[in-house]
Amino acid sequence: MKFNWGTGIVVAIVAFIGFIMFFVVTMATDKTYHHDLVTEKYYQEELNYQQEIEAQKNASIYNDKIVFTKVAKGLAIGFPEDFKNIKGKVFLYRPSNKQLDFEMPISTSNSNLLVPKNRLLDGRWNIKIIWSKNNKTYLIKREFTY
Repeated sequence: MKFNWGTGIVVAIVAFIGFIMFFVVTMATDKTYHHDLVTEKYYQEELNYQQEIEAQKNASIYNDKIVFTKVAKGLAIGFPEDFKNIKGKVFLYRPSNKQLDFEMPISTSNSNLLVPKNRLLDGRWNIKIIWSKNNKTYLIKREFTY
């Protein structure tokens, strides 16, 4: 059999297709690669997206007033002084591991909230702070590295 440039092109194309198919099958069948949505109720949350936008607009005056500080005991979230009697929750989302996500109610003492160190691993986190005050909903979203 004579090996010319036409045979070389065919061999290269077949090898490339085999290489790509190997990775497609590996990614689809290997259990270590998770293909999860951000939330299980994705479509339900999509319907509430306009309310989320309005809550973010309401909270725009507080964007610079809420301060995140890494302390020895964990993550301290500093709220403004007028946050005495609010009801809300803090949701921490870890993009790399769904099992590390957690939610905690806002219970402020001295306008600070402490997220315990044992709940946080080093790395990137997304945080959503949702509260209501005077029948208005507020939402702040941030990313931070712990």
